[in-house]
Amino acid sequence: MIAGAVDAIAKAASQGAQVVCLQELFYGPYFCQVQDTEYYSYTEGIPDGPTTRLMQEVAERHGVVLVVPMYEQEQPGVLYNTAAVIDADGTYLGKYRKNHIPQVKGFWEKFYFRPGNMGYPVFDTAVGRIGVYICYDRHFPEGWRAFGLAGAKIVFNPSATSRGLSQYLWRLEQPAAAVANEYYVGAINRVGVEPLGDNDFYGQTYFVDPRGELVGDAASDTEDEVVVRDLDMDKLAEVRELWAFYRDRRPDSYTTLVNP
Repeated sequence: MIAGAVDAIAKAASQGAQVVCLQELFYGPYFCQVQDTEYYSYTEGIPDGPTTRLMQEVAERHGVVLVVPMYEQEQPGVLYNTAAVIDADGTYLGKYRKNHIPQVKGFWEKFYFRPGNMGYPVFDTAVGRIGVYICYDRHFPEGWRAFGLAGAKIVFNPSATSRGLSQYLWRLEQPAAAVANEYYVGAINRVGVEPLGDNDFYGQTYFVDPRGELVGDAASDTEDEVVVRDLDMDKLAEVRELWAFYRDRRPDSYTTLVNP
């Protein structure tokens, strides 16, 4: 899986990609289909683990920003679903820890992960300010807004999401978030059925602009694919001038939303 990802990054870079996001928990199967302590062994430190160090070398070699989703061990028994962000010169910039953790059939994530405790960071990279939201997070609008308020221009949502549960939402939620928050969204999903369960991951990776329109076609729903798209960053200013959502929002009237 790691070798395949390194090859995919090289392929994307050869097509002109300047930032690449891998799938959720990219270096193995989506093990949350089962509850088994065996998979605690997939953890490693971030940034001092071997995969982060490797990806720093890959980022520098190709001159691309990387978003690398992994299974993080902060200390024994304290484990997170995390994405490392690496700049185009190989510098480790920081990480996002998945904040919203599901616990439903085929997605037994509370068995494996603590909820994130680092908020909703935005990273200054060679391609501008980017954010990362992971899979189930996308159902919660608050984080999307936090990224926008922090100046994100692109937010990536690496996922492992399957047919039958949420496929009907896949083309709704991320475009709606892109419109509401006036930035680009990259929606990444794995493909196929894996040996650990019957989840049928439906792929369909895509980019969506701040008007809610797909940039090119979505990827295949059955085959692995490297998706490379040109994003017109000038469109961000055009949309924000047309739809002044940040001007017109009323945070003074939203205080009850965060009451427990």
